[in-house]
Amino acid sequence: MSVDKKPGQSPEPVAWNFNLLAHHELGGFGGMGEGMSVQIAPDGRRIIWLAHESAPKNFTAVDVTDPRKPKMVVQTDLPQSHMRSNSLEVSGNIMAVAYQTQKVGQQPAGLELFDISVPENPKSISFFDCSGPNSRGVHQLWFCDGEYVHMASGAADFEPTHPNDDQFYRIIDVRNPSKPTEVGRWWMPGTRKGDKEPPPVRHTAPAIDKGFRAHNTNVYPQRPDRCYLGYIDAGMYVMDISDKTNPKPISRWDNSPPYTGFTHTIVPLFDRGLLVVSDESTENDAKDWPKLIWILDARDEKNPVPISTCPLPSPDAYRGRGGRFGAHNIHENVPLPTSWYSDQIVIGTFFNGGLRAYDISNAYQPKEIATFVPPAPPLSPVGSIQLNDVFVDERGIVYTVDRHVGGLYILEMDF
Repeated sequence: MSVDKKPGQSPEPVAWNFNLLAHHELGGFGGMGEGMSVQIAPDGRRIIWLAHESAPKNFTAVDVTDPRKPKMVVQTDLPQSHMRSNSLEVSGNIMAVAYQTQKVGQQPAGLELFDISVPENPKSISFFDCSGPNSRGVHQLWFCDGEYVHMASGAADFEPTHPNDDQFYRIIDVRNPSKPTEVGRWWMPGTRKGDKEPPPVRHTAPAIDKGFRAHNTNVYPQRPDRCYLGYIDAGMYVMDISDKTNPKPISRWDNSPPYTGFTHTIVPLFDRGLLVVSDESTENDAKDWPKLIWILDARDEKNPVPISTCPLPSPDAYRGRGGRFGAHNIHENVPLPTSWYSDQIVIGTFFNGGLRAYDISNAYQPKEIATFVPPAPPLSPVGSIQLNDVFVDERGIVYTVDRHVGGLYILEMDF
């Protein structure tokens, strides 16, 4: 790959301060979602588990003990073609997998727990049903302490005031993994039929109506009484979950309008009093530009204030290349021993804009320090790379995946 002296300004492939160690096409089923988690198996192997963006595959496990020689361990099929397993997380030898259907009312939709102590033979432990006449199931989940799954989900008994508002925040007790039990839930007031509050005003241009519904549900051991909740068109919430049966909002920050909606992920940097907040680009050809990574001053958690964004090039070099361009997932400092932690570096995926790293040591002036934009996979339906998710393990090895067909890219940082 060429090195672009002005990172991000060229439509050509770029490898700047990221070194490609290996690329695995995952048996031709390389369309990956936003679930990536690393397990140290009982026999000592390092296994990365990957969720697929759409059928026919459910999840794939790859042995990355030697990151230069990845080996596929297992790849499973979904029971129905109308499903997706967009999100997963591993805690010890248990893996939680989210199932979402294409339409409300379809089954199965929910949460499944697997015993992955033998990676070649994942065994189902239990299934928690989230299907219903107004539910598509679970879009995203967070499972890091081995005790609770925090997730964005529909439910059989939840009827939204608007069909786009079908998923909300749910807390599931899995301390007995054979019998998952809901212990708490919260939704944005006005999004459920019967609420005393009026429904929220729908987004209109330049914002795009993608729904007032939950997305990421991040909870960290530094503040186990807080959930950092992305709520798509409602922005983000800091939630008090000290009583898991009764989550309560502490604050809300929303950038849209005037921006174009879809708040995705919130990562707190506790020692610095900062929040890193990512949007998601959801429209091709940068029609929803700009989609950004924001830095918020959160020293007063009741009043988070934006102080900067991570710089991106003009969309002109990426518009017309095919697919989306703009922010999506970021490395979330997942509180597991197999995850890298940094409060100085932010690494995120930008679809056809590739993978980018930022130095935020000066939170008021983030600087791009690395870029990786691989060539378009030969069979890409949009004609470009669409890097969808990123995870960095505690060794500093970077894993990123393509949304459509490209599979898994393994990198090392050269910064």
